[in-house]
Amino acid sequence: MPDSAIQHGRIRTVLEMIKFEHSVFALPFALTGALLAARATHQPPHGWPSVQQVFWIVVAMVAARSAAMTVNRIVDLRYDRENPRTAQRALATGALSLSFAWLFTVAAVAIFFVAAWQLNPLALKLAPVAIAILFFYSFTKRFTNWSHLFLGLALGVAPAAAWIAITGALDLRMLILCAAVTLWVAGFDVLYACQDVDYDRRAGLFSIPKRFGIANALLIARALHVGAVALLCWLAASFALPWPAWLGVAVAAALLTYEHSLVKADDLSKLDAAFFAMNGYISMSFLLFWGAAAAVWKV
Repeated sequence: MPDSAIQHGRIRTVLEMIKFEHSVFALPFALTGALLAARATHQPPHGWPSVQQVFWIVVAMVAARSAAMTVNRIVDLRYDRENPRTAQRALATGALSLSFAWLFTVAAVAIFFVAAWQLNPLALKLAPVAIAILFFYSFTKRFTNWSHLFLGLALGVAPAAAWIAITGALDLRMLILCAAVTLWVAGFDVLYACQDVDYDRRAGLFSIPKRFGIANALLIARALHVGAVALLCWLAASFALPWPAWLGVAVAAALLTYEHSLVKADDLSKLDAAFFAMNGYISMSFLLFWGAAAAVWKV
């Protein structure tokens, strides 16, 4: 096989390991935080984030998430090998080695710190805290049923981090968006965890579906998503955002409702569609509508 084909195959394997396409889940919320920060504080140029700022925010987000996903795969390697649903992952099959995964993690963390350094001093000072939060999640399913909230927090800090990246400070109102993203992510992670109830019982791992059963877990996921929508309404009101933001909340609520209609306690066959497609649509539509709101926002 030609060297180029081998390299392309390796790249595809790495991207699969870190689920690169899922960066779309958190990145739009980070960019929304950056837009709100620039508009609310009249940052140059003309109250919009600079191209350089957006570039380094995207680099930081992708690098941090890549490091976190790789550590998650390293920490969960034994479980990935035992669980039929995850047994074909790259580290579990040996398609990628542990030493490569560790080197990849170190490189991703280094890139994240460079991006934080390029943004501002506060972003660099808080970078170790962000990495600690991201890495800690991988261990939570070993001791708490509420590990889904820790995953939510790992992605939920993105809007606050983006605000800091733009302004060098933090507006406490951004914590509302952080909380909304935390509940949104936790809700869809509860749905996703319904697939692994039997394995979690055998392996002694913790999750909401394992603790409360699938039917109750679906209700808890719905409650988390209702909370996320309520927080988005609070955020839009706190910034006095114009109508596109409220339309964006309505679209997100409608998509979440449809997502939950796809999953039933006795039928999880459409769970992949609910988890991947719908949540991607939610995050991208949120950025679209809230970006439009930022454009017409008279600050």
